[in-house]
Amino acid sequence: MYLEFFGLQAKPFALTPNPAFLVQLAPYRACLNLLRVALAEGEGFVKITGEVGTGKTLLCRAFLNSLNRGRYQPAWLPNSGLTPLQLQQALLCELQAPGEPLPEPHALLDALNRRLIELAAAGKSTVLLIDEAQALPPETLEAVRLLTNLETERRKLLQVVLFGQPELDRLLERPEFRQMRQRITFSYCLEPLDRHETEQYLNQRLAQAGYRGAPLFAPGALRLLVSGSGGIPRLINILANKALMVAFGQGRRQVGAGHVRRALRDTEGARPFLRRLPPLADLLLWGLLTLALLLFLLSGWLWWQERAP
Repeated sequence: MYLEFFGLQAKPFALTPNPAFLVQLAPYRACLNLLRVALAEGEGFVKITGEVGTGKTLLCRAFLNSLNRGRYQPAWLPNSGLTPLQLQQALLCELQAPGEPLPEPHALLDALNRRLIELAAAGKSTVLLIDEAQALPPETLEAVRLLTNLETERRKLLQVVLFGQPELDRLLERPEFRQMRQRITFSYCLEPLDRHETEQYLNQRLAQAGYRGAPLFAPGALRLLVSGSGGIPRLINILANKALMVAFGQGRRQVGAGHVRRALRDTEGARPFLRRLPPLADLLLWGLLTLALLLFLLSGWLWWQERAP
């Protein structure tokens, strides 16, 4: 709707996790480098955690696209709510030729082991990437651990990367998963973006969408985007997209703080106090708090004066 108005060739803040729009921020580069190092080691589990909307699925897809298919055989499971049997079936479907029928349940594990050995003999390391791993049922998580027991005399046949929300850490803290915790050789936690990273994020996404003009977000708008989104990339996308729509509706070529405030009031999940209070209400609230503090100090001083000798 606003693409032509702002000189854009694509939507810069779409919610679809498109690897072409992965911003080259230091935390993302560090996470991808850790994944590459972990795969080169070839052993143990890798765990990537982060709050909702911090970019885990986007990093997962970008990492998949970057893998050398001559050296690695990836298997991606975006649906983690599987039973152990469904997990084994989904993994074998990912690894075998398209259209090849699945064996009977009792023969499934043997078929998986044979296929993993075939891939290893061909010089390929098999990597299983599980998105939304915090939703894995406990019995399925244990089944994943047992799959990593498949090995030759020289190396493991399967390496696993878990992408999940912080609930994954709490799940792994349970006593029955102490063996799995010991096998997590590499881990990384994605944190919310700070102000500088948010500015980089906005500018790089706009540049990838074809924008070539002056800074599109005013400093005040940027500050509100950071505080209102909490530095969560998904919320930044939602708020930035809505703010652009508001600016376009008013015929403004730059997004100001007022446009972001409108977006905040219309966005579920944004900081509640920012979404609820307009600018005048902010000033009124702080004024009332200051007055209450002054009255409290004054009453204390008067009480002390009355009792002074």
